[in-house]
Amino acid sequence: MIRRVLILSVILGVSTPALSQSTPPVQVRSGVDRTAVWVGDRVTFWVDLVCPPNVDVLLDDVSKEKLRTTGMEVVSSDVTSATDETGRTIQHLRYVLTTYRIDAPAMTVEPMTVRYYARRPGQRLQDTAPAGEAQVPGAVIAFRSTLPETQPVFAIRDAREAQGRAWFFAHAQQFGLAALVLTLAPAAVIIADALRRRAHARVAKRSKRRARMDHRARVEQLRSLDVATEEDRRRAYDEIAAAVREHVASHSHVPAEAMTAAEVSDALASSSGRIPRESVTSLLAACDAARYGPPESVPSPEACRDALSTAEQLLAGR
Repeated sequence: MIRRVLILSVILGVSTPALSQSTPPVQVRSGVDRTAVWVGDRVTFWVDLVCPPNVDVLLDDVSKEKLRTTGMEVVSSDVTSATDETGRTIQHLRYVLTTYRIDAPAMTVEPMTVRYYARRPGQRLQDTAPAGEAQVPGAVIAFRSTLPETQPVFAIRDAREAQGRAWFFAHAQQFGLAALVLTLAPAAVIIADALRRRAHARVAKRSKRRARMDHRARVEQLRSLDVATEEDRRRAYDEIAAAVREHVASHSHVPAEAMTAAEVSDALASSSGRIPRESVTSLLAACDAARYGPPESVPSPEACRDALSTAEQLLAGR
């Protein structure tokens, strides 16, 4: 007979007294992050609702609108939920409060009542009757300080004279200044070296820019030469020889301005530069032959233009 009653109660969804008593109540914890505020300060009132498995609370009972305070205003609120390994659900509520009043010696957060429910499979929360209520304690927050207004005044120092400092601590300021000077000396050397390197880099940058400008001007000058007459071609070969020798001297550290074509070839053979030795030597030899040879040795306009093109390629580094 007892077995039939139990089966019928399970089918009808009626809980026995033993089952209802096995469900623990909701645990409530609350507190504030500070116990004293000044005008405009923010204080956080927090509440933790720890629910056992299959138990839930009605968060509408602890919403921001249901929070009652004295002398304070609710700025914002938020709710976070977490479940631990035992199946318990922890609802963490956080209310940010502030005050703009100076006539209240203390502000209070009134207690709240939150209802909790025992959930059953397939049953909605709104269709479940409350299983009980849990009380959320309030809080008291002092204005300005947590010290009582009637606290007596205590002496900060006693009647004894202050003891003298040890020798090391008495001369600590001098030691600190000496250590500061020793620290600044290497820093000054490093800064001076950095400034010197920066100045050299600036000068080198200007030199490279000036060299590029001179190179462009030299190339434009070679392109504008007229090679129609014999005299024009001799003058063109003079310009070619001067430009090539200057280029060799600036890129290979070979004093080509005061050397013959053969000497330039020997000097370039022993240097580590990237100057094409054969092209430079043949071009300088052709220039010397045209400059110092008899009139019949002056090349034709086409050959002179080829020499100008070769010189332009050498100056461009191709």
